[in-house]
Amino acid sequence: MISLSSPVKTRAHSWPAGAKLMALCVATVALFGLQHIVPLGLCFVAVLALYAAPGPVFLRAGLARLWGLWPFVAVLILWHWATGDLAQGVALGFRMATAVGLANLVTMTTRLSDMMAVVMWLCTPLGRHRRAIGLAMALVIRFTPIFVLKGQGLALAWRARSARRPGWRVIVPFMALALDDADHVAEALRARGGLGNL
Repeated sequence: MISLSSPVKTRAHSWPAGAKLMALCVATVALFGLQHIVPLGLCFVAVLALYAAPGPVFLRAGLARLWGLWPFVAVLILWHWATGDLAQGVALGFRMATAVGLANLVTMTTRLSDMMAVVMWLCTPLGRHRRAIGLAMALVIRFTPIFVLKGQGLALAWRARSARRPGWRVIVPFMALALDDADHVAEALRARGGLGNL
């Protein structure tokens, strides 16, 4: 599995995970309080500056992980353009890109084990179920980049065999790959005693 952490160590790596997650929550809520393009655009530029501060390697790694967001932003803007409210679409695009960029910044500078420790602490009232919840969240975070890479691999394989765009045709093999990975993970968990040992 791929690590979500940054290839470059920054000062933010030493900050407490709980503080970074709390700051992310506050910043995300604050973004929804902004409605106009200019302040949202400035927030997006500020996030880009945060990515650029540690250097070009960190910037490239961060932007590469955000690249998959552009189709959603494009659809959002095009929809609002078609409905006659382009300004609102651009504002929503800035908000989405900024919020996801901040979340990605936190995951790049925080170890998964530290984030899971915070989640486990927050789930303390759930008793024995909290470890299963923590495991589920860890699997989602870890496997998301795996599925992105496998989807890109399927698209490249399709382009190598056809001049047409892959589109919906890769959905079925992608689902087969996802189910196969889920089966392997389930077998690995059973071999370690299942969720009963959590």
